[in-house]
Amino acid sequence: MAQQLDVINRELGNDPEALIRWALDQGQRPICTTNFRPFEAVILHMVTRQQPDIPIVWMDSGYNTEATYRFADDLIKRLELNLVSYLPRRTRAHREALEGPAPGIEDPHHDAFTREVKLEPFERALREMAPDVWFTALRAEDTPERARMAPVSRNENGLLKVSPLLHWTARDLYRYLQEHDLPNNFDYFDPTKVEEKRECGLHLQH
Repeated sequence: MAQQLDVINRELGNDPEALIRWALDQGQRPICTTNFRPFEAVILHMVTRQQPDIPIVWMDSGYNTEATYRFADDLIKRLELNLVSYLPRRTRAHREALEGPAPGIEDPHHDAFTREVKLEPFERALREMAPDVWFTALRAEDTPERARMAPVSRNENGLLKVSPLLHWTARDLYRYLQEHDLPNNFDYFDPTKVEEKRECGLHLQH
């Protein structure tokens, strides 16, 4: 299997739409995760063009900007997304009443915060939905860790992780948005990452 993935990465790693078609043939329960960050409309448009009813899984931490929630609502309607939201077990209001605002990355409580609002909801989604193919909008430009990843990989549980846009630049993404008249959202903030080039841990653990 590793050799087959090496071949797929070489042959389709720079052809997102062909890679999506191949990946959809590899399983029965695909999902695509999203956080409605900048350029997220690209992966959502690409995937739903080929499978309109694919579950779009959103780990909504409750800490998104107002603009991100408006953008998400617009895109959900425009692309008729089959959205499945996973929320933390406590609301933001509940957590903040007991522990205060989201901790900064230097705060010793930040790891626990990240686990509560992002990692635990994602792990719950994996358990409940049991996907066999996972599409994600990871890009090599995002972080040094992602630059070392391959477009297709398989984790120890057999989940096929597919990042069709891994080798695309911001210019490539912008061009795609323009060609397909898709909206964008730059008023985005992730309190589990804080810094743009920092990993929250989700893609390193899964």
